Amino acid sequence: MSRQNRRGVEETRNQLPALLAEAERGRSTIITRHGRSIAAIVPVERAGSGSRQKSLTGLAGSGKGLWGKDSTRTLRRLRDEWQR
Repeated sequence: MSRQNRRGVEETRNQLPALLAEAERGRSTIITRHGRSIAAIVPVERAGSGSRQKSLTGLAGSGKGLWGKDSTRTLRRLRDEWQR
């Protein structure tokens, strides 16, 4: 089980190098503002899980037909609305 501590924003600012060293050793730090948790300094092994962006490759071509049969004309019409 990993250890965790809590620090206020000012204290975190003053002790950032030490807190980063603790993160390297596997210890998390919750940063608080007025007693409310707002951020965390966590070891990179735990931060990487689940936060990777999904591939957009599956969406390729999904806009086909979105602008009608003649997309050029539709886009020009939409652009012209701003010129009025």
